[in-house]
Amino acid sequence: MLQPWQTGTVIRIENETSSTKRFWIQVNEMERFDFKPGQFVTLDLPIHEQKNKRWRSYSIASWPDGTNVFELVIVLLEGGLGTEYLFNQVSVGSELTLRGPAGVFVLPETIDRDLFFVCTGTGVAPFRSMAHYILENNVPHQHIYLIFGCRKFGDCLYGPELKQLETMVPSFHYIPTFSREEAGDHLVRKGYVHQVYEEICREKKEVANEGAYRAHFFLCGWKNMIDEAKQRILALGYEKKDIHLELYG
Repeated sequence: MLQPWQTGTVIRIENETSSTKRFWIQVNEMERFDFKPGQFVTLDLPIHEQKNKRWRSYSIASWPDGTNVFELVIVLLEGGLGTEYLFNQVSVGSELTLRGPAGVFVLPETIDRDLFFVCTGTGVAPFRSMAHYILENNVPHQHIYLIFGCRKFGDCLYGPELKQLETMVPSFHYIPTFSREEAGDHLVRKGYVHQVYEEICREKKEVANEGAYRAHFFLCGWKNMIDEAKQRILALGYEKKDIHLELYG
């Protein structure tokens, strides 16, 4: 069932990178904005006469905290009417028409196996929400591997925050990997996301004896990454039901 359209007020904006902004939105008509980590909201922006060409959906980057405020992280797309409006026309105090939460890209009810959160770009948003929700609410879980593919160091959204989370929680593993950086002592990992989860799964299977290692794979980002990841994960011996995805673009 679709949620009704509501009005939200932008109460804070911060630059996360040179091309990415964080928007905090307060839902005026509710005391609490409840959602499941991984869900999204749809904005109705005044950028076109046709309704369906005004709608833009974004994953919620924050986690449920009992308030009526949520966060979005949005990258500026060249020629993108929606993001150009948000970056150039919206400021603190602006009102936005929104609907949500919606979506089924959410955590399993029981987390009885390791979780692989594989993402690129702003695809990290739902995984930031999921990880904080699990860890701050002491939800029983196994290991969590957040594998974040970036081109450059400056593209690494929420990097210091996620790194700090890793130092505080032994079961949470934050693994950024960079495709367009030169190797160096300061580099966590160079390359693409696929090599990371493949290596971890192969090592775990060896320890588990003859491939008994079970896992959930959550994929979020651009189509090319998701398509390749699906094929590689299936080739590792997992089933389609083990793979959950949210496609951007």
